[in-house]
Amino acid sequence: MEKTAHHILKKLELNHKRRVALFHADDVAMCHGANAAFVELSKRGTVTCGSVMVPCPGFTEMAEMAAEDHTLDVGVHLTLTSEWQTYRWTPITTTKRSSGLIDAEGYFWRKLPMLAANCVPEAAEIEMRAQIDSALSSGIDITHIDTHMGAALLPQLVEIYLRLGSEYRLPVLIPRHIGDYLSVLDFGEIRADRYRNLIEGLEAQDYPLVDHFRMTPGVPSIESDWAYRDLIRGLPDGLTFVAVHPTVSGEIERIVPAKAHFRTDEYRIFSDPQYAQLLEEEEIATIGFRPLRDILRRDK
Repeated sequence: MEKTAHHILKKLELNHKRRVALFHADDVAMCHGANAAFVELSKRGTVTCGSVMVPCPGFTEMAEMAAEDHTLDVGVHLTLTSEWQTYRWTPITTTKRSSGLIDAEGYFWRKLPMLAANCVPEAAEIEMRAQIDSALSSGIDITHIDTHMGAALLPQLVEIYLRLGSEYRLPVLIPRHIGDYLSVLDFGEIRADRYRNLIEGLEAQDYPLVDHFRMTPGVPSIESDWAYRDLIRGLPDGLTFVAVHPTVSGEIERIVPAKAHFRTDEYRIFSDPQYAQLLEEEEIATIGFRPLRDILRRDK
């Protein structure tokens, strides 16, 4: 097992486990179906944490749910992009094109290369900070920070991202094996070695990093059961962040008609008792971000 992961797992009293995973619901607050799935699966224990998209239509509903139930492990999914064809969202701090955050239609950019080519880092920092503050002021007991589509990991933004985590005393998602993450993001030619010094600096601080990143397989429904079995069976040694997007059927089919089944299939699979049974058979322990946040605050 990786040295740093073993050290963190020892603090969590999980060092006797070879494989530990955070099953994380991304895109909470994107719509009602994402909120409903997150709350239900959190209560089942099959999703262990998730993060809210503050600029999205479902944020107020999710904030009320999280403020009423502090057992929910909720972070902020820092949002600087808006990718869908007809379902879009905007910054909460600006309507100015000069910020570099807004496309010609007045929404966040659809793709990371567009954001990278246009964003003003100072404006992005103001927006990300406002999203965290909005979640805090709504009553959410924030456990961590991560980032929609990986936007905050763009080279011009990553140091701001880490600094915000430090200022708010919250762990941020940046896997030690950063290539796992970059390989599924639309980052173009950005290489993993650009992040090596940052990650080594965090390791030197005994920062509670996750080791690996895995995510929604994105396969046809007929293949989904096998794909998730393979994902779970193939989890590597150490601490793995698994990004999933479970959503209750309803408006998601109108929002993303061609890809809605990725999300509704996950809701079905994580609702099935066989999923928990498979984790037990594979001897995979699960945690959320709250214990990592508590370690960070205790040790720093």
